[in-house]
Amino acid sequence: MPVNDHPRCDWVPLDDPLYVAYHDLEWGTPVHDDRLLFEFLILEGVQAGLSWGLVLRRREHYRAVYDGFDPAKVARYDEAKQAALLADPGIIRNRLKVAAAVQNARAFLRVQEEFGSFDSYIWQFVDGRPRANAWRTLAEIPAVTAEAQAMSKDLKARGFTFVGPTICYAYMQACGLVNDHLVMCFRYGELVGG
Repeated sequence: MPVNDHPRCDWVPLDDPLYVAYHDLEWGTPVHDDRLLFEFLILEGVQAGLSWGLVLRRREHYRAVYDGFDPAKVARYDEAKQAALLADPGIIRNRLKVAAAVQNARAFLRVQEEFGSFDSYIWQFVDGRPRANAWRTLAEIPAVTAEAQAMSKDLKARGFTFVGPTICYAYMQACGLVNDHLVMCFRYGELVGG
């Protein structure tokens, strides 16, 4: 349960319990579960050009209509299933983003086959452990890093889409490959073991 009396990153709207819970319990926490890594990959792509709050409010519905973000199931979505998704007002109805989820699921399965898990593959971009930054202000946090650029290039070469460097860096932040909590935030210390 989120705590109310701790200092948090400046970007967290404190009047939004869903956002506070996401910040306090998920964002920046290292993820090693392939299903959750796939979920974040799809949701970060969906978020492109939109607010994360909009995606958060629709997340549970996404989980329902995307079969719990099971990549094997999403990879089998045919045109009829994609059309049904595009007719669903509970998700972001963008044809390219729906098609990208299916394409990315297929690429995700190929990566799992090659590396044994998507976790093994994706964490190589930070040498297997989270990068702890020490930002004091939001203005210091980059939108893109060399690692995000390398990840984006490699993902695209493997057939993924909606994985530009900015999306990849947001993904790295969400999945805890980097700790971009501000140093004054209570989560920063928790995540660096402090």
